[in-house]
Amino acid sequence: MRLRVKVFSIVLILCMLSGTILYAQSKQSVFEDHSLFNLNKTTVRIWYTDDALTPYLQNKAVAYSESRSRVRIEPVLVSGLEYLEAINKASLEDDNYPDLYIITNDSLEKAYLAGLALEIDNGADFLDEETFPTSAVNSVTYNGRLIAYPFYYETSSLVYNKTYLENMVREELQAEADMAEGEEAEEEASEDSSAEAVAEADGDEDSAISDKEVQARVEEKIPHTIADILKFAQSYNAPDQVEAVFKWDVTDIFYNYFFVGNYMNVGGKAGDDVSLIDIYNSDTISCMKIYQQLNQFFAIDAKEIDYDQIVQDFIDGKIVFTVATTDILSKIEAAKASGECEYDFEVADIPDITSDYKTRTMSVTDCIVVNGYSEHPTEANSFARYLLNDNSGDIYKLGGKPAAHFGVNYEDKNLDTFTEVYADSVPMPKTIETSNLWMELEIAFTKIWNGDDCNSTLKNVSENIMTQVTGTAFEEETLPDPTDLDVTDGLTEESD
Repeated sequence: MRLRVKVFSIVLILCMLSGTILYAQSKQSVFEDHSLFNLNKTTVRIWYTDDALTPYLQNKAVAYSESRSRVRIEPVLVSGLEYLEAINKASLEDDNYPDLYIITNDSLEKAYLAGLALEIDNGADFLDEETFPTSAVNSVTYNGRLIAYPFYYETSSLVYNKTYLENMVREELQAEADMAEGEEAEEEASEDSSAEAVAEADGDEDSAISDKEVQARVEEKIPHTIADILKFAQSYNAPDQVEAVFKWDVTDIFYNYFFVGNYMNVGGKAGDDVSLIDIYNSDTISCMKIYQQLNQFFAIDAKEIDYDQIVQDFIDGKIVFTVATTDILSKIEAAKASGECEYDFEVADIPDITSDYKTRTMSVTDCIVVNGYSEHPTEANSFARYLLNDNSGDIYKLGGKPAAHFGVNYEDKNLDTFTEVYADSVPMPKTIETSNLWMELEIAFTKIWNGDDCNSTLKNVSENIMTQVTGTAFEEETLPDPTDLDVTDGLTEESD
């Protein structure tokens, strides 16, 4: 009897080891639940390519699965290389394909035409204007259909060293207070020439300057136009460590597009209509002429500039104003945590060029798409909405991403400012024919910064894009050069 028990135990152990080895070799997600108690659950897979989202998606997947008795969510991290192609291949081969996937809004046309994107359920009611910015809704609109859920975004705006502005304001307020006290002392001395009265006046303590006064004056100092920054640079008594009042990456279109964003039309509001393309016009030429003038004042070398280095210099206190994306906030937080940053910073609206020429920054929205091949579209829509209804701020705390909707409980008000800038931004267009516009513009901006003619450079960009759209050689009629507007008139170049 004992021998039979021993044999049975050995066989059982071998079976368990074999099962473990086979499971390990199956390459199945360790996140997938295979317990006998969950055989009747529907598995909804969501593919994504950014590993930073893993903690957030797993956290929400567990919470959602525990609250739903019939649905299990399985997040799957995959390569971003040929992402749509991989989704299409898995869907056609019925090989653990995603019911949901996260993708940038500029790829939505391609996804929809491939049958990989369903129109979302009751989209117009769910994506209401009180909760979702117009830019978010436009980013997921294609031919009048809402074909994805706006999940999180990236955009750029003005960021400034608040410590420097506060110190400058305190000096100004103190100087004003000292001047007022001096005048008052003179008046008192003239009324009573006794030495005692003068001594009492001289012995008065400096007037206390409240934080409220400082903040109010700082708000006045925040530039509303690029011209304001130029004027600030001329009057600012910069600390020794400051190397530049205003510096940004002039080689990356994401940080430059705001100069023409209000006057360049690529595909209409939703970026999905190739009949609505207007790149070359008098306003874009005028804006680029002003952009070119800034090189005479700030002297930024396009060959040596680098966004990461600019961010580091900004954190180190070498720059007062810059243009940055939301990632700068986490870098500032990390620097402060390690004791490598002693300054406070804030985000402001992207400044206009002048009072006449307005700006709009570019944005890209990462969207949750319901796969057209999904056998569980109802469950997929439900989980997507669950993620978009999350106002806890966990998407930033756990994933480092700002949500593409209002009402999120962030601990940093700078994220609210970024969201307001995003709300007025220009979403990247979806049209396949204009997919290389950003490369064309990046090259054009660099050429113009280095002195090339603004008119002919923009004309060339428009002709290249329209040739792709129409399929035939396209030639623009040359526009007359607009009257030059010198925003640097009366100013001297910023010294390094």
